[in-house]
Amino acid sequence: MSSPQVFEQSIQINASATVVEKCITDLELMHRWLNPALRCEALGKWNTELGGRSRFIIQIPLVNPTLKSVVVQREPGLIVWAFEGFFKGRDRWECQPNAKGTLLINRFEFTIPNPLVGWGFNLLAANWTKQDMKAQLRRLKRVAEEVYLLEA
Repeated sequence: MSSPQVFEQSIQINASATVVEKCITDLELMHRWLNPALRCEALGKWNTELGGRSRFIIQIPLVNPTLKSVVVQREPGLIVWAFEGFFKGRDRWECQPNAKGTLLINRFEFTIPNPLVGWGFNLLAANWTKQDMKAQLRRLKRVAEEVYLLEA
């Protein structure tokens, strides 16, 4: 099993924390900012409350690695998904209201149970994942600011 890794990114969004949270918890809005190679599906009815289950599928031909996730912590402005699959860990999203709108912090903590997969990830995908997280936050910022203007 690999050592725990933590990737943390943040971005200032010119929108209310309520709108930013909606972009994280509304499946339609989520698909507007997720990496196009990543698909999220509900397991049962879509639910981001405590115990809500979903799966994230990386659309790689022939492989389609999947992470099953469950909401393990939920408060206004905070959602934490725990996941298992080729990764085991947590994906934490926190909206911190401030004078300019919302500071969004995304913390991805994980281990990779299979040493060979861990080696491959660290060699080939770790830097790409960090860059993708930054790009994802920029896309989420655009979506949240659009939604905020439409609701204003």
